[in-house]
Amino acid sequence: MENGQSRLQQAQKEVDEVTVIMLDNINKASEREGKLGELENRADELREKSKVFSKTTVQVKQKKRFENMKWKLVAAGVSVGVIIIIIIILIVSFSGNKDDT
Repeated sequence: MENGQSRLQQAQKEVDEVTVIMLDNINKASEREGKLGELENRADELREKSKVFSKTTVQVKQKKRFENMKWKLVAAGVSVGVIIIIIIILIVSFSGNKDDT
């Protein structure tokens, strides 16, 4: 009877150990689930921030392209103006030379 009793105690001890292990596994799984939820939330935030960043970069790109075009037009206008002034000076100086002869 004592042998049966010790086998029963041994079986109960193993059941208790398995129970502790299973409870620990359940707790770990619960913690993992919480961490996965946090990770998913952070991923969603990053996705939204990346959309905003993408829109901002498009706006900045368009603004810089417009500014670049504006400066090119200003430079072209100044160049044309300088060329016109040079032509006028040449015309005036040549017409002045003709009057002298």
